Amino acid sequence: MKHNILRIVNVQFVQKRFFKKVQVRVRFAPSPTGLLHVGSLRTALYNYLFARANNGTFILRIEDTDQSRCIPEAIEKIQNDLLWSGIIPDEDPIRGGPVGPYLQSKRLEIYKEQVLKLINNKSAYYCFCTENRLQLLRKEAIKCRQVPKYDNRCRHLSDDEVKRKLDNGDAFCIRFKLLSGIECFDDLIYGRIEHDITQREGDPVIIKADGYPTYHFANVVDDHLMEISHVFRGIEWQVSTPKHIMMFKAFNWTPPIYGHLPLILNSDGSKLSKRQNDVNIESFRKEGMFPLAVLNYVIHAGGGFDNKGGAHYIDSYEELIKQFDVSKIKSSSSKLSPSRLLEFNKLEMSKLLGNEKNNKLFIERIKKLVMDAFPNRQTDGSLQLDERHIISALKWARNRISKLNDLVAPNLAFLWIVPTASLNTVQLEYLDTLKQLSKSLDETDLEKFNKAWLNSYLKEFCTEHKISYSMLMEILRFILSGLKEGPPVAEMVEILGKESTLLRIKRYIS
Repeated sequence: MKHNILRIVNVQFVQKRFFKKVQVRVRFAPSPTGLLHVGSLRTALYNYLFARANNGTFILRIEDTDQSRCIPEAIEKIQNDLLWSGIIPDEDPIRGGPVGPYLQSKRLEIYKEQVLKLINNKSAYYCFCTENRLQLLRKEAIKCRQVPKYDNRCRHLSDDEVKRKLDNGDAFCIRFKLLSGIECFDDLIYGRIEHDITQREGDPVIIKADGYPTYHFANVVDDHLMEISHVFRGIEWQVSTPKHIMMFKAFNWTPPIYGHLPLILNSDGSKLSKRQNDVNIESFRKEGMFPLAVLNYVIHAGGGFDNKGGAHYIDSYEELIKQFDVSKIKSSSSKLSPSRLLEFNKLEMSKLLGNEKNNKLFIERIKKLVMDAFPNRQTDGSLQLDERHIISALKWARNRISKLNDLVAPNLAFLWIVPTASLNTVQLEYLDTLKQLSKSLDETDLEKFNKAWLNSYLKEFCTEHKISYSMLMEILRFILSGLKEGPPVAEMVEILGKESTLLRIKRYIS
């Protein structure tokens, strides 16, 4: 049909071409216009896994040609997020490599050289249309209920006209000549795609008036010069792929094999955004999430894996590499499930705690977490941060928390700080009873300070001293944690230990 500009003919996988013996080189090419979110992380991960599974090379290329939208420090943050995630490039702006620079803003001379080849073979041309004329074209098209697009006017300028305008110093951009008709390609995920791009747009700008290339041109040039064999990128770029293939052909270059990844959506079905704080990788890091938990969260929303363990199993990096299968990637959009991320994080935390070699990592992270959460307590020395206590507290709390930051939430702050609230009038009537309890506990052997013994002992103590068990628990819970409700008192005493428990009780007595 005339207006069917994008048509999926069939969903088939080009197995013969896919398994062709080629040196696999893939790239992740973000723009530094915001924080890395889970959709971009999924793209980076799938490229990384494909490279590792095929003994290939994974490249990080920063596409920063739109300088007006670049955000300071975004490049550094993207690199830090990838490093934290365990997605390590073989070639990037820091490590360098044989086909650098890996920042597009450092490759301007390359683009100027390459665009002249298209000018010379008549695949591109100088355009002198003003922004005012382009705006009028858009308004007229909208008024006539047509697709706003450039009318290719400057394509038809003679060589003499072009030379005269250039000699006069007229402002210009450079446009690529689109060929009318259907351009086909085989998408590794969506199958055969047919697209007549000229129905949707006029000749696109490839070099802007400021001398910087557009995404489409720089993307094609870099993919060729960096010898990219496969491109895995978001589905939003599928509509532009025929245009990119035309450019490859205009250069007489072989285009890479393309696979477009379906959208990952928020739980409410809305699109992800770089401005969302709840889906960017930096926020996950700050909340105390673990890298593998985030990666497993991402793959469960996008397919490409067996996932036989379901939401109750964490795949390692080695397992992810071994399992990754392009033919298993879903072609439909998927919604994120935030609760699943918390489940994965809990699983990964327990898995890491099972190996004592990770204790040092936990100790360092939790020390910093606690000191950042209670900065005013650092000077008085009241923070309980000895290494043995940190690991014991974490092991005790792991079934109560989903992420490390939960350890400094109000209901668990007692693990690290002595509460400062005062006993009320009713509670003060039991000071003598507390003195007797303190004396008795002080004389108790350390090895008896476990939950089972404490539960039994506290009940016997209440009977012997004629005090309501619920009242004593209420007072002790308040003394130990400052909470009216919380974990069982015997558990709190066990995890705080004999010394800290007695210090807190004696503080109220005195």
